[in-house]
Amino acid sequence: MRRKLKSKNIIKPDYKYQSEKVSKLVNYLMYDGKKSVSERAVYDMLELVKTLANVKNPVETLELALSNTAPNMEIRSKRVGGANYQVPVEVRPSRRSALSMKWIVDAARSKKGAPIAKKLADEIIAASKNEGEAVKKKEMTHKMAEANKAFAHFAW
Repeated sequence: MRRKLKSKNIIKPDYKYQSEKVSKLVNYLMYDGKKSVSERAVYDMLELVKTLANVKNPVETLELALSNTAPNMEIRSKRVGGANYQVPVEVRPSRRSALSMKWIVDAARSKKGAPIAKKLADEIIAASKNEGEAVKKKEMTHKMAEANKAFAHFAW
């Protein structure tokens, strides 16, 4: 018997910029269900991006940063005949955006000594210029996938 298809949770766009990516970022930044705190931090961050990067639409800068940090390939561990192989696989589009947001938020959280809105704004501006920790994380993931290309035939 077939199993039930999982229903996707539909994300509503945020009220200020009407962007699903902004509301997704709010959810990734949220701690302990405190959405209003996270929302305030993201909106402050977008205002900072607007002033620091001298752009009219900070959401476009955010989307550029997300596309610059989204990985194409990643490593999956596969057990074949008693040995574990690091097999490179292509990343689904939904997982690409999820990893991208997670890496940007993690990079911002790892910095010290500033409010989260400022750290997040700095990371997004850096990622939009193909710099920063999140972009380095993407490049490392791609390097690992390239190094293990010999095991690609195990990806079935």
